[in-house]
Amino acid sequence: MTLGKKIAWDDTVLPFQLDASDMRGRVARLDGVLDGILEQHNYPPAVEALVAEMALLTALIGQTMSLRWKLSLQVQSKGAVRMIATDYYAPEHEGDTARIRAYASYDADRVIDGAPFDLVGEGYFAILIDQGEGTQPYQGITPLSATSLSDCAEAYFAQSEQLPTRFQLSFGKSSEPGKGESWRAGGVMLQHMPKASPFAAQGQGTGEVLSATDLVSGDEEENWNRVNVLLATVEDLELIGPSISPSELLLRLFHEEQPRVYDAQSVRFGCTCSEDRVRQSLSIYSAKDIATMTTDEGRVTADCQFCGAHYDLDPATVGFEAKEE
Repeated sequence: MTLGKKIAWDDTVLPFQLDASDMRGRVARLDGVLDGILEQHNYPPAVEALVAEMALLTALIGQTMSLRWKLSLQVQSKGAVRMIATDYYAPEHEGDTARIRAYASYDADRVIDGAPFDLVGEGYFAILIDQGEGTQPYQGITPLSATSLSDCAEAYFAQSEQLPTRFQLSFGKSSEPGKGESWRAGGVMLQHMPKASPFAAQGQGTGEVLSATDLVSGDEEENWNRVNVLLATVEDLELIGPSISPSELLLRLFHEEQPRVYDAQSVRFGCTCSEDRVRQSLSIYSAKDIATMTTDEGRVTADCQFCGAHYDLDPATVGFEAKEE
């Protein structure tokens, strides 16, 4: 695809509500965020697509985080792509920019042509929420029993949160005359906040993975089906939005559902790694342990999997024995 330069609503997440159907949602637009994440690595195209999809899901889900909270999404699998991990750091203060980082671990010799999700095998999809010091992190897990990462996220919300949820995503590389390729992505997340559903209770404890349609009935089911039919009409270029703002997109899709928008959240690629954090992670090891990590050149090195930063440390200055000194 060929798209124009960066525009005002790139790297933002716009929350909204559909008053006529008792639903809420978000519209995300990412470009610089994905470039920042993916330029750190030389992933095969299929792995890049999985990381891009996971980052887009993270932006859509993460916008609900309170200030200073951290959201993490993880996929662990027995497939060629062993792990995909993302972090969303909510702003420190109102009006600040949120940060996203992501990476994938994979077996290069097992990556084959085909649908990206084919590289994901048996495993699980997890969401973790860290509310800060003095709190117990929350973790929810659902099996990888779907055909895409967005399907897995929908199953998680149905199974773990009993929230009917739908994602519609589009992402890929764009090109501009005279310039190189860059990433651009867009997506919509819909959630219906129902009363307790008798269908949800039937699915619990049976080992069967619930879906959104298991959680709605009566008027709620009618609303859910109607809004999803409308969302299914969206085109990829409308989602990515080079010429359509998020609010215009909502009016195109849901004008009869009385859409109401709130303040957009800006996001950027950002990593939290630092030399101090590396030293802290090494502080649990003894001098004997540190010796096994020391290179032939007499250094202890560490690389950040998210941003590629390289740290080179004197082994005499790390480990708990060095700390005691």
